[in-house]
Amino acid sequence: MILSLNKLGSKVKRKQRKVVGRGSGSGHGTYSGRGIKGQHARSGGSHVPGFEGGRTTIIMQTPKSRGKGFRTRQPEFEVVSLGDLNRFKDGDIVTLKSLRAAGLASDRPVKVVGGDKLSRKLDVRVAVTAKAREAIIKIGGTIPEPKAISSEEKKVTKQT
Repeated sequence: MILSLNKLGSKVKRKQRKVVGRGSGSGHGTYSGRGIKGQHARSGGSHVPGFEGGRTTIIMQTPKSRGKGFRTRQPEFEVVSLGDLNRFKDGDIVTLKSLRAAGLASDRPVKVVGGDKLSRKLDVRVAVTAKAREAIIKIGGTIPEPKAISSEEKKVTKQT
């Protein structure tokens, strides 16, 4: 016998759909596999994921981050490729606002990543990866270094 794809059988048989409520001879009649009474026998008797029978759930027992709620601490960056920056003209300043105007970004923070080739000298003022930084500087573009905030400035901003 020659082995071919159409002759291969499945090791796992496909499970047949359970037909319920079609008489007691079917094996799934009368109560249709739901038992007699109780929450799960009723229509709409399912509970939400995480419900633990009325006791305080594990998610409510865990402490919240102050001022953050249950949200993640890491911001999710939207990725913009170096090749996408070729839409701008030489000498343009690339900011979050200009990227949104060009249709390259939505409301999330943006990070420029390498990969494609950049052919314009740009002043990039958004977050960049190490490879993207290298490519932008190599072609003659600029990336201003983030200004370090001194402890005195931090105190002033907290007081106001």
